[in-house]
Amino acid sequence: MIQTKKQGNLIIISGTTCAGKGTIIKKVLENHNDIVLSISYTSRPPRGGEKDGVDYYFVSQEEFEEKIKNDDFLEYAKVRYGNYFGTPKSEIIKQLDTGKDVILEIDVQGAKQIKEKFPDTILIFIMAPSMEEVKRRIKARGLENNEQIIDRFKTAYKEINEINKYNYIVVNDDLLEAVNKVESILTSEKCRVDRIEALSVENQEEIIHEFLMEKEFDNSGITIE
Repeated sequence: MIQTKKQGNLIIISGTTCAGKGTIIKKVLENHNDIVLSISYTSRPPRGGEKDGVDYYFVSQEEFEEKIKNDDFLEYAKVRYGNYFGTPKSEIIKQLDTGKDVILEIDVQGAKQIKEKFPDTILIFIMAPSMEEVKRRIKARGLENNEQIIDRFKTAYKEINEINKYNYIVVNDDLLEAVNKVESILTSEKCRVDRIEALSVENQEEIIHEFLMEKEFDNSGITIE
């Protein structure tokens, strides 16, 4: 009997701006009830339509800093405009202990922090097929001015330089194909030899003997050691 480890996998999915990582994650979650998405904490106020406990856990800056003191985060960062973002520790460990895989959608810096603490973390980087396509997608959204677009491009190039730190790269040229590739990665990780906890065959001599004694089987010259 083969017994695999009950512990779930911690999976980080990062990607350049407009690579479609959020859409890919959404599709993966729809297809698998044994995979959950970690919800981050932030000190910034909710934006239109965002819900507490669904999009983020929204807390004050004071509450966030108290959680930092209590070592409640796997990783955290203070980004532009002074807002904090952090990945909760206890919720993730609880989910992993139940055997569920947990996906974190975080940036390259956060991924590096978590990988240092949890070396078995699976890192997947999502890329658009080209920077020209990134430009097209940004303009199609119509949400940023020229300065913001340039800033996004600079960040994207910095992140691309870090992809050698990741285990897998998926190019999102076709959404369905990209989703299938991510799902294949997660399936293959479940089959790794180091996830096998026990490998045993009970009563193996008796089983082999019965097999050899079957009439249909020519057992001449075969001995059981």
